[in-house]
Amino acid sequence: MTDAIVEIEQIDATLVIAINRPAQRNAVNQAVSLAIAQALDRLDTDPSLRVGIITGRGGSFCAGMDLKAFLDGERPELEGRGFGGVTEAPPKKPLIAAVEGFALAGGCELALACDLIVAAEDAWFGLPEVTRGLVAGSGGLVRLPRRIPPAIALEYALTGERMSAPIANLWGLVNRIAPAGKALTEALILAGQITANAPLSTLMTKRIIRESASWAEEEIWDRQRPYTESVLSSEDAQEGARAFAEKRAPDWKGR
Repeated sequence: MTDAIVEIEQIDATLVIAINRPAQRNAVNQAVSLAIAQALDRLDTDPSLRVGIITGRGGSFCAGMDLKAFLDGERPELEGRGFGGVTEAPPKKPLIAAVEGFALAGGCELALACDLIVAAEDAWFGLPEVTRGLVAGSGGLVRLPRRIPPAIALEYALTGERMSAPIANLWGLVNRIAPAGKALTEALILAGQITANAPLSTLMTKRIIRESASWAEEEIWDRQRPYTESVLSSEDAQEGARAFAEKRAPDWKGR
């Protein structure tokens, strides 16, 4: 453990971004948002990196906005980037949340901004903003009803009640449940399964799934075609077919 408020570590092709304010349950202030944003820029621009993981140190993911900093007039959102430097501008590459303990308020919104969520079996999610005279304006009210049934999302958002990891898994909010203390370990396993695949393919797969939600039915094939063609015409597409025919592991180049 270091004194950095956000610890950054590259593990193979995965960039681990860990909020390191355990005494504050990893609450986010502007400095944390800036550090996460810089790490995500590195994730998207460094060709040696394929997947990012956001997590928290000290047994908690993130308790949301640093209310003490808020009362002092500081806002954790970054212009054009949002809360945590990610809610309004997620990276192009896959991003996984590894959740231990509490992911509440902005912490829940931080997890929802990620593509996949791995949670410890004793983790909790929630949008308690209504209980504090606030509103979950960093993506929680938009993303939660897209991830779970809208009526269930509305109930949790209106009551401010917490959702346990097993219930979140039941509703499909969580991809994988890990033993307590092992969320990051399981997230790294998931990241390894992703990074074993072709870089361009995984990048374009995320892009199509995310963007196609807003495509009109009559536009789908015309909108998707240039994306798929850019992959089919790549060196990696040839390598994938060649490796299959030669019964060996592919050597991806990312081009």
